[in-house]
Formats: sequence, structure tokens, C-alpha cells
Amino acid sequence: MRGEHVTEPTAVADRGVAAGVRPPRLRRGDRVRLVAPCSPVPEPMLETAAEELRRWGLAVEFGAHVRDRHPVLPYLAGEDADRAADLQEAWCDPDVAAVFCVRGGDGAHRTLDLLDFAALRAAAPKALIGFSDVTALHEAFAVELGVATVHGPVIGTKYFVGDPVAQEELRVTLFEPERRTVLTSSGAHALVPGRAEGVVFGGNLSLLNDGLGTPHSRASAAGGILMLEDVGEDVARVDRMLTHLLRTGWTDGLAGVVLGTWTDCPPDPGAIADLMRDRLAPLGVPVLWGLETGHCAAQLTVPLGVPALLDAENGTLELAVPGLA
Repeated sequence: MRGEHVTEPTAVADRGVAAGVRPPRLRRGDRVRLVAPCSPVPEPMLETAAEELRRWGLAVEFGAHVRDRHPVLPYLAGEDADRAADLQEAWCDPDVAAVFCVRGGDGAHRTLDLLDFAALRAAAPKALIGFSDVTALHEAFAVELGVATVHGPVIGTKYFVGDPVAQEELRVTLFEPERRTVLTSSGAHALVPGRAEGVVFGGNLSLLNDGLGTPHSRASAAGGILMLEDVGEDVARVDRMLTHLLRTGWTDGLAGVVLGTWTDCPPDPGAIADLMRDRLAPLGVPVLWGLETGHCAAQLTVPLGVPALLDAENGTLELAVPGLA
């Protein structure tokens, strides 16, 4: 994937960005577990999502606390210890082939504090699927376990239920990953032109910003192609978060940036694009705008922790290997 004007990733600092061990692809008959490590999931959404996975030929299991709600803090899916136990049991069960997060929202960082990472490291890699608040889990599993994960729909939400395009994107990525190595969207275009090689990582800007300097987070983005998206944050708030990441030096050595959707981020997407160009162009790396990933309909599924070529002018992110083995 090398060519003229390709930016090479710099040496990766400790806890920086490196390719992860890819989990096995799914096959019909595999057992999968649904967990709620963040906010609570509406029961009808949960049942409809499970039925769709069964149509894929999967044997669906529910975490013991997947339907819980915290007794005091209604934005959390049950007690921290129970959310962590469900996630850990699902990951460590050798008969479970994939772990689906049913919702994002809030609470992932609280869940992380109660995981036994030594036990998680001893288990074989498997697909971990989700986005939004699940970004905190993607980062921690990359840093602590060295595994590749899947930035895809949280299945107990409108980003999966009732969205056949998002469903098929996720299904193909999980079952036939060799068909999903070139990622693009019709409106994808360069904010900053160029081509770069690196390892895909990232997700939700708010979660990356909130996790900076905390346990289980990266000390550096060096060597990475950073994917960013967010929802419900105005342009000034996006500016503050992005500027914070830049001022810490966390982005030093970054290979490139892929910008997803910015749903309900006022005043409008054009203002967000202008901000991104203003803040990111000085890095001197390619910046791609408009990949349809994040809080949007027909969401693209993006494997994280795999090497890729970012071609901003052609609007593509090309994986060097399929996201799952």
C-alpha cells in the first residue's frame, strides 16, 4: 500500500497506537452475548435486535444484568459492578464468539474501573462491537489486551433496529470481512489532501477527551489514523475538546484523521468542517471528511486496530487486512 506522498507512521510511543490481534470472524451457529456496559436499553429494542441476530444464524445469550437500571442514577444500566461482571463474563467465556454492546450513552469509564484485565488478557480474542460511549472500551481493550475491535452499531438502538443498511454493514463485516476492506461514503472528501498509512483507532471525541490521562487510555496517538465523531455538541464545545487533545501533545505523530458524522452539532456541519480544517490542517497530515460512521442512519462499520491506507483525495480508508481473521 505504499506510494508517492504517503505519510509513514512515526515510532509508536508506549501505550500508543499499534495493530491488534484480530478476532475470528463469526459463523452460523456461533454463540454471542448481549451486554449493557453503559446506559439502559429499552426492552422492545433489545428483543428486536436479538431476533435480527438470530436471523443471522447466531445463538443469542443475554448478560445477567442486561435489562438492569441503576436504582439512583437512571442513565446507567444497573450497578457498576454488575455491568462490569457481565462484560467480563462474556469476554472470558470460551464458548462466546462475540460481545455485542446494546447501547452507548454513559457509564463505560465507570465499568472499566471494575474489570480484571489480567483475567481478560488470559481469554482468547473475540469481536467486541459498539460505538459512542463504547469508545472507552475499544481504547481500553486495545491498550490493555492488544486486540482489534469493531466500531459498529449498538444494537439495542435505532442505529441498528429498523436500519437494514447498518445491519448489513455489520453482518458482512462480522461474517465476510474480506468484502469490507475499502470504506467510503458518497460525500467523503478531503479537508486536507494526502495519503497516509497507520492503524485505525478512535471513535467518539467526547470519550477520547474524557479518557485522556486516565487508566487504560493511550498516552499517544502516534502511528494512528484517528477516527472522530460526536453527537449533540456545539461547535465551541467540539473546539474545546479537540484543542485539549492537541495541546496535550497526544496527537503528536498522528498519521491521519477520518471524520465521521456530527449529528445535532450546531450550528451546522459546515461550521464543524471549518473548525476541523482550522485545527487539524497545521498537523500536516491527511484529513478525510464525511465517512458515514457514528450517530447516523446507514452507519458504516469500521474495524479498529488494523493497519490501513487513508487516501483523503479519493475519499477512502482501505484496510490492509480484513477486520476479522
